[in-house]
Amino acid sequence: MNSTALPEWKQAGSGRSAGGRLEPSRDPGRVPTLSAIVPATDSPPWLARAETAIRGSLDPPDEVIVVRSPPNAGPAEARNVGAERARGDVLVFVDADMVVHPDAFRRIRAAYWADPGLTAVFGSYDDGPSDPGLVSAFRNLLHHHVHCSQPGPSRTFWSGLGAVRRDAFLKVGGFDSARYPLPSIEDVELGTRLAASGAWIDLDSRVRATHLKHWSLRGMVETDFRRRGVPWVAMLLRGSSSASALNLSSKHRVSAAGCVVGVLAFLLRRRRVALAALLTVLALNHSFYALLWRQQGPVRAVVGIGLHIVHHLTAVAAVPAGVFVHFRERRAAKPSGDAGLRVAG
Repeated sequence: MNSTALPEWKQAGSGRSAGGRLEPSRDPGRVPTLSAIVPATDSPPWLARAETAIRGSLDPPDEVIVVRSPPNAGPAEARNVGAERARGDVLVFVDADMVVHPDAFRRIRAAYWADPGLTAVFGSYDDGPSDPGLVSAFRNLLHHHVHCSQPGPSRTFWSGLGAVRRDAFLKVGGFDSARYPLPSIEDVELGTRLAASGAWIDLDSRVRATHLKHWSLRGMVETDFRRRGVPWVAMLLRGSSSASALNLSSKHRVSAAGCVVGVLAFLLRRRRVALAALLTVLALNHSFYALLWRQQGPVRAVVGIGLHIVHHLTAVAAVPAGVFVHFRERRAAKPSGDAGLRVAG
């Protein structure tokens, strides 16, 4: 890449100080080459828009790998296939339902140029979701708010728009496609392994993309329960260190508890307790609800509060199911008594 572009990248880039805060680096390293990897084994309808945005961005990646086979492979497997084919120093994973902002790859290049010690960096949805539906707007704005309110050092990863050094990715074994054959928390789990290996991971919410996916209420609940909540609990019980990452922050957990108390109090006609619980949830999440109000108006913001309560209740319901799955997996992995006797004999 031509070094004459570096002065522009300085404006977009950032390094880290000893205290973990982001600031310009005084010891820039070599500009890494980027390989964009787009999983597309399920023939996504938005692929053309996603690929056009990648190729037409400022300082586009050095190569774009669209993974179409093996057919119907899950995103974890598809990303691993793309990583094997990639030649760049840094793998940039972009979901096929994302339209990256024009400066997304410029910011990613700048982050690595400014901080040679950076292992991975990931971004966020923007606050202008493509789908106008109530649930779609809520989900996208929730993701945007969570990522934008917690920038900086992280112990997790997001593969919707996330970059990682290829050597570090291969060293930890890539995505766990055996455990996560379907879309799930494969990126979060990868992030925990990267962090455990000593990797430096940054959340830079200025690296953004517009999300094109349509969300239904049923799809949201199913995703929160089966695809995220249950496997996340099982992952934590296996000893993951991401207990306070993003959606599992203390505020999130207290909010979830407030939702449970509020619903139970309402059903038991304990109105004062229910009101107190509701006010607690509103106070804890006032910045997110203000975002909903600004972007969607008062009526849709009220609906969004209701959807947020459903989101929390689903996460709570996933806890016992996740515990069950964890112990079932442990039991399946434990050698039987007969097998042990045969080995001993």
